[in-house]
Amino acid sequence: MPSSVPRTAAVSALVAAALAAGLLAGSSSASAAEIRIHGIQGSGRISPLVGTPVADVPGIVTGVRAYGSSRGFWFQDPNPDKDRATSEGIFVFTSSAPTVAVGDSVKVSGTVTEYIPGGTASGNQSLTQLSSPKITVVSSGNKLPAPVTVSAKTVPAAYTPKGTAATGNSINGLQLKPRSYALDYYESLEGMNVRVGTSRVVGATDPYSELWVTVKPSENETRRGGTLYGSYEDQNTGRLQIQQLAPVAEQPFPKADVGDVLSGDTEGPLDFNQFGGYTLTARTLGKVTGNGAKPETTRAQRRDELAVATYNVENLDPSDPQEKFDALAAAVVGNLSSPDILALEEIQDDNGATDDGTVSADRTIAKFTAAIVAAGGPAYEARTVDPENKTDGGEPGGNIRQVFLFNPERVSFTDRAGGDATTATEAVRTGGKAALSLSPGRIDPTNAAWENSRKPLAGEFTFRGEPVIVIANHFGSKGGDESLVSHHQPPNRISEPQRHLQAKAVNAFVKDLQKIQRGARILVVGDINDFEFSATTKALAADRALYPAVKSLPAPERYSYVYQGNSQVLDQILTSPSIDDFDYDSVHINAEFADQNSDHDPQVLRFRP
Repeated sequence: MPSSVPRTAAVSALVAAALAAGLLAGSSSASAAEIRIHGIQGSGRISPLVGTPVADVPGIVTGVRAYGSSRGFWFQDPNPDKDRATSEGIFVFTSSAPTVAVGDSVKVSGTVTEYIPGGTASGNQSLTQLSSPKITVVSSGNKLPAPVTVSAKTVPAAYTPKGTAATGNSINGLQLKPRSYALDYYESLEGMNVRVGTSRVVGATDPYSELWVTVKPSENETRRGGTLYGSYEDQNTGRLQIQQLAPVAEQPFPKADVGDVLSGDTEGPLDFNQFGGYTLTARTLGKVTGNGAKPETTRAQRRDELAVATYNVENLDPSDPQEKFDALAAAVVGNLSSPDILALEEIQDDNGATDDGTVSADRTIAKFTAAIVAAGGPAYEARTVDPENKTDGGEPGGNIRQVFLFNPERVSFTDRAGGDATTATEAVRTGGKAALSLSPGRIDPTNAAWENSRKPLAGEFTFRGEPVIVIANHFGSKGGDESLVSHHQPPNRISEPQRHLQAKAVNAFVKDLQKIQRGARILVVGDINDFEFSATTKALAADRALYPAVKSLPAPERYSYVYQGNSQVLDQILTSPSIDDFDYDSVHINAEFADQNSDHDPQVLRFRP
């Protein structure tokens, strides 16, 4: 074929370049080169032979994955080179169940490819692999290459090099420095047989049979055994995801909570996947030893204290099992000690994800408040504003919204009619004090900041004769943001600009209230979907209009969510300057546990108006 000559020339050029760079070993024949795995992997993130057919690459099979969408096996060269940057292992994508076994000595021919888990738009790094393989088993029962121990001593303190403007902040073109950066270190072990010793669990077992450990037990430890995510520059290098090679049907995956210990050796190939990046796919899995952690219980408010809480109840709708309603209700009564005001996020409409135009959540609310009464709690009353159909984001058809519950034995709600999905409540003066023109009402709902996102719900309450304004929020999610293991460093956080606009809108409304009454008691609560150190939180608190109350806690207690082994703040309560003496509690009842009623921990603030 006419194209065969240029293709052969291109391959020859690549092989020649690789030989010159010392990535391939010359054979006894002057006309051929023996290609080794380290030559395919190269000393960067992208193979120097990408797109090139290779033949008879030797190695020992170290792991087999015979199920799922990424079936194949890992094999490793038992005769490594001396370059720390070049991995000696690689994944072979077979698409169907592999016919090799661990310990087989094989020779593999195929095409070198770079697979990007999640696709190019995800920003993820790529996984070097061999595709369309032809496999020859030379022998079986061979000793596996000794595992590389991943530990506090081997993982560098710095997380990643930075990309450059010239490359769009990509680090793909950089040479690996495994002694300097954690991401480079893990990349230099991609596909290799690795092990971790006894390690603390920092991310609970999830529904996909995976957990997270840290190999650095002293790295930003939380009070309950997690790893705190305290800044964009401190990503916690010791975190590593653990999966197992055996199907769960054959070998149940252990259930672990944050603070438990994965004891003994866990060993297997180091993979890279869409949901977590570098992952030890365990051939041998350690044993989980529990630490006895239990969900926390906050103290009850005193008679003269107003207790305000926020809780994301994770897409609650009437079709959810009664057990979920009962568990959430038991948490409100038991763990949250029946707060006087409870702002709920992710209350869905009366038929959940069914997309038929229903927007009312009366049945959802009634089922939840009844469950609270059954659990021994107060007969909460509710206030909310129904959204327009399919305008507020969340699960399609679910029409999630914020809802206020309040205990009428302790608190009264000031109803001012007229609030609906598109009519804005305004800051007004009533009796010489700041008030809401509509209560409940939505803040600036037609502002572009709230496109396809939940609009803030404002309500006016009275406790012991004193007015308190509460604004319940559920800011835009982080969906679409690149992960910490992105090839862009720093990662692109494309969801942030919308949250910044949302924060500015709420901050402006708070300032309007404060212009009317400097000492107005205002609480901004909810799932802010951003960290206490983020630009979103800074915009919310701008000009000292608000204070992020979670900052009153010691750093090891500041978190409401655990993501990929990082304990972090997403849920917040911010206070106006007039609320300067309060007691704050992030009540850890969900995020650290394999058994969850929600993936968020509720927040409670108590103060004397």
